[in-house]
Amino acid sequence: MNTEQILLFAILGAALLLFAWGRLRYDLVAMIALLAAVVVGVVPGERAFEGFGHPAVITVAAILILTRSLRNSALVDMAARLLGSLGARPTVQVLGLAGVTAIFSAFMNNVGALALMLPVALAVAGEARRPASEVLMPISFASLLGGLTTLIGTPPNIVIASFRAQETGEPFGMFDFAPVGLSVALVGVVFVALVGWRLLPQRQEQGSTAVKPLVAIEDYVTEVRLPSNSAYVGRRLIDIETLAQADVQVVALVRNDDRILAPSGFIRLQAGDILIIEADSDALQLVLAKAELQLVGAADISAADLRSERVGLVEAVIVPGSRLEGRTAHSMHLHTRFGLNLLAVARQGEEQHERLGQVRFTAGDVLLLQGEREALPDVLAALGCLPLAGRDLQLRRRGGSIWSPLIFLLAIGTVVAGLLPPQIAFMIAALCTLAVGDVHLRELYESVEWPVIILLGALIPVGMALETTGGSGIIALPLLHLGDQAPAWVVLGMLMIVTMLLSDIMNNAATAVLMAPIGVTVAHGLGANVDPFLMAVAIGASSTYLTPIGHQSNLLVMGPGGYRFYDYWRMGLPLDLLILLVGLPMILLFWPL
Repeated sequence: MNTEQILLFAILGAALLLFAWGRLRYDLVAMIALLAAVVVGVVPGERAFEGFGHPAVITVAAILILTRSLRNSALVDMAARLLGSLGARPTVQVLGLAGVTAIFSAFMNNVGALALMLPVALAVAGEARRPASEVLMPISFASLLGGLTTLIGTPPNIVIASFRAQETGEPFGMFDFAPVGLSVALVGVVFVALVGWRLLPQRQEQGSTAVKPLVAIEDYVTEVRLPSNSAYVGRRLIDIETLAQADVQVVALVRNDDRILAPSGFIRLQAGDILIIEADSDALQLVLAKAELQLVGAADISAADLRSERVGLVEAVIVPGSRLEGRTAHSMHLHTRFGLNLLAVARQGEEQHERLGQVRFTAGDVLLLQGEREALPDVLAALGCLPLAGRDLQLRRRGGSIWSPLIFLLAIGTVVAGLLPPQIAFMIAALCTLAVGDVHLRELYESVEWPVIILLGALIPVGMALETTGGSGIIALPLLHLGDQAPAWVVLGMLMIVTMLLSDIMNNAATAVLMAPIGVTVAHGLGANVDPFLMAVAIGASSTYLTPIGHQSNLLVMGPGGYRFYDYWRMGLPLDLLILLVGLPMILLFWPL
């Protein structure tokens, strides 16, 4: 190995360790890797940021925008109505939910498809009084399976198509992935519906949702009275809340005969006011002592008492990349800045009993929030939270139009007909959805997952450096040696297995960027067609079923489903084996060596 190759492998090895460690966001890791490659001279400085203008990056951004517009369209309500009559049989429920999720995911971003179906799946499970754990991991896996079937179904396919264009001058088309991807997706969806869900734990009580929804909230809610001799008469409500550093939530204020839910922190307190507060015993005693409050007793309160026409309750999961990650309710000033009361936090299905204001949020945490109904959708979007179940709360715009689906179909038609390249066709479609009002300008920017864009833009030059420095040839040597002793299809299978394992510990798009050059090098070394090797990388990169960290979809269902880290391989390992057994022959059939 020469110096350049040693430096590049050191950078990639460090990046892989950081991806697996998970303490730094993957986009930050990718940017560090790119800058390190530039500093050591592996990537030329003038080409460092060419990845951000790469067609694959533009196409991914456009698809993310279109996904948001489709979420605002009539498709959501149509799916909810269709799945509302699935009955109580779990196999039928999982098959229906997973099938629709896979169909959506074929033409949308994986996470976008899951975001559409997550509230529907929770509602279906709740009505059947079955644990959410039976349906959430299956629809997460289905969102990954559906993405295998089209060019735009998942970012790895777009990346692989761009590498194919560099090698042959012609990218994979819109439905070139379908023969293999559709076969794998069909078998995978049938597996999770008939067998997969039975392999999962059932940790939640029948009919429960992610956060114990107010059934035990009376254990934490207390009524206190503000006496006339208190120094806090005439002061703001926020002054009492800050006494315990956000560990006290005032969920209602009773003044005379009026009950004010989710009162503003700037309301002035009057003698005789009764505050209904949620707090643990330590925080409660601190507030009682410092504000000279009188303890009335445990509040006789139910879910109906915490919501009204103005105030709603919602369960929401923290999305990877959310501004809440690594922060606390106290540091975010959830009540004063966003008008939210944090009532409960669940992590991996277990309610957190430490002081709520001091809980450091992580991706996948489920929050039970109280706030103004009209403001909740925008606030959740701004914070980076996905609504799971709104207690009587409508979080989507009613009467979604059909313009977005029509525009999307037209864009697909122009790509299939070869009239426009994907990055142009889908960016035009994204702007058209803005013009017809199906997505607002603010939503347009919010819908783009900037961490994914930065990841791709940063790693594409690094992936190209694997080829220019000859690094991909060195990595491919073991596979080429295997090819001297075994048939080429065995090498193809090993490439798919290695890609599968790598995608379980790092982002699937990053896996595709790094493994595609290796697949091309192996194909050239064997004197074989590059297409089956690129297709194997595409299938392997999207087969992230063994851990929750390989893909955002898996992480999103971890909290609501109450899953543990090791639960994923229960269904994921047999699914990986099934994909290998089905995918490899289908690749050889449709993309001969």
